[in-house]
Amino acid sequence: MRVLLVEDEEKISAAVAYTLKQKHYEVDCAGDGNEGFILAQKDIYDVIVLDIMLPGKGGLEILQELRHRKKTTPILLLTALGSIDDRVSGLDLGADDYLVKPFAMAELMARIRALSRRIPSAYISKALYLDNMRLDADNLTLTIDEEVIKLTYREAQFLEMLMRKPGMVFSREQIIDRIWGYDNLVNDNNVEIYVHYLRKKISKANYVIATVRGIGYTLEAR
Repeated sequence: MRVLLVEDEEKISAAVAYTLKQKHYEVDCAGDGNEGFILAQKDIYDVIVLDIMLPGKGGLEILQELRHRKKTTPILLLTALGSIDDRVSGLDLGADDYLVKPFAMAELMARIRALSRRIPSAYISKALYLDNMRLDADNLTLTIDEEVIKLTYREAQFLEMLMRKPGMVFSREQIIDRIWGYDNLVNDNNVEIYVHYLRKKISKANYVIATVRGIGYTLEAR
């Protein structure tokens, strides 16, 4: 699961990011509202943790613009103690939950887990079925009919992305952002390598990874 953390206080951001990564979450961090808003529009996050008081665009402004653009990613607001008006405004604007600073890390993690469960289509690691394929992303295994195939971590993430929305075309940029993170040094060649190996591993499946020339890839029935 990938989380976007928009928080300008470096100590809080570092602590939250460290905890999330220890729990095997993928995390992207933004230190101001302008960067956070750009990243939040990428549609690659399962949950956004958004501080209200930010340099550049404020958290409530980001929230309002995202909801105006029909972005439905669950958003958890971080608010200052006593800022009741901001909490009410945030919920009215479409926030899914809020947490008051200072907060316990365990509570933050619990709220993130709860938000991720609200979206059926979120990329949450669990057994996933499509025709004669069964993907267990937690255990990095793919079963085709009765054959069990081992996957690497990124192969499992990539295949999960495709299997959750068969027929949808994912651009190379979307794939790179989702699987490696936006601040990476990965290029199109890395995507092509993973496609090459995954095609071999799903060669007996009833679905194939098809290339959409000039755009990216999709999973379609043979």
